[in-house]
Amino acid sequence: MGRSPTTKDDAQALFQSLRSAYAATPTNLKIIDLYVVFAVFTAVIQVVYMAVVGSFPFNSFLSGVLSCVGTAVLAVCLRIQVNKENKEFKYLPPERAFADFVLCNLVLHLVIMNFLG
Repeated sequence: MGRSPTTKDDAQALFQSLRSAYAATPTNLKIIDLYVVFAVFTAVIQVVYMAVVGSFPFNSFLSGVLSCVGTAVLAVCLRIQVNKENKEFKYLPPERAFADFVLCNLVLHLVIMNFLG
């Protein structure tokens, strides 16, 4: 049994719809999205490296991965707060959201550095 042509057409229509909706996304949100993708990609590279080479300093591996994942989570929170279409944070200025992001990143990386030893 092969795939029906309607499934392929539906998938193409879905991707075209997502692409056109993302084209309307403001540039600052696209930059944050790129940063999230970079952080997750860095975490994946570290996991692959650990699988290939080994995990001798395991706390270093955990620190690196948790740093990338934590940074990505904080960036997603920043994206939610900065998005103009989000009505929950409409009274929160973007400068305040960015200051929260920087402060939380500082605390996260201080904890990561403490975990390294």
